Amino acid sequence: MECTSINFKGLECLSLSNDTVELIITTQLGPRVLFYGFKGGQNFFKIFDDQVAKPSTDEWQSYGGHRFWHAPEVFPRTYYPDNDVVKHDWNGAELRLETVVEKDNFLQKVITISLAPKGTEVKLKHELYNRGPWSIECSAWCLSVMEAGGRAIIPQESYIPHGAGADETFLPARSIVLWPFSFMGDPRYKWGTKYIQMSQDDSIESKQKIGMDNTLGWTAYALNDEVFIKKFDYIVDALYPDDGCNCEFFTMPGFLEVETLSPLSEIEPGDCVEHNEAWTLAKVAVPEDDSAIDAVLKPLI
Repeated sequence: MECTSINFKGLECLSLSNDTVELIITTQLGPRVLFYGFKGGQNFFKIFDDQVAKPSTDEWQSYGGHRFWHAPEVFPRTYYPDNDVVKHDWNGAELRLETVVEKDNFLQKVITISLAPKGTEVKLKHELYNRGPWSIECSAWCLSVMEAGGRAIIPQESYIPHGAGADETFLPARSIVLWPFSFMGDPRYKWGTKYIQMSQDDSIESKQKIGMDNTLGWTAYALNDEVFIKKFDYIVDALYPDDGCNCEFFTMPGFLEVETLSPLSEIEPGDCVEHNEAWTLAKVAVPEDDSAIDAVLKPLI
């Protein structure tokens, strides 16, 4: 495992790699994880080349990759232009990335990344600090902008048919949150008994978003016979933002976002809220048939 300085698409970056996978993280802005994939292989993250080529100094830009926001989504707080140089420290096992304190918001973001010496697992600890004089209510919001042409796979609670006898429950088991522009009849959705799937399709111009209370703590993105798996913390009975979402998905032409959130918290001055993710990759084609997905994904989960 090694961490080296490189130039990636014109940006000052660090390459964190082992014999199997590579991550590329820019320290010139963000922070953003701009690349995650098998060494010499495809990038699972979408990069907006036009934005990366001309980084902004005073306006927020996505740039693509994996980023760290705060929820609920409100303007201008959420869209703070994170274009300053990122302080970083590599201790031989973990890479710590620290932003400047956001003016007016008094929030500071820290991401600590560790890559397993072997295999594909990456662990990311996201810490959102309150550096202001009063408490702030918000949530850590972690968004991975995925490359076009793939498919998000979202696990559901166990399906129990009505009238199943002793296994039947009369209590709700799942919740789905919709936005004003969400359309459940959109062909990019596939509603199964075990999984909800959202495909990225450049031929459809509209935007789509759904959120949910994902108690199973994982989701996946299938792309070109490989799969990205994201695991994340889930806290039972916690209050999550956006009507109870710890997991959200957004798509439009060009990309699809896989997003996870921490509980909504009152962060006191000097304190932080923490949210953890773990990523893995596998070279395997994930079927689209709802009943066939288990055989491929469950051994990886």
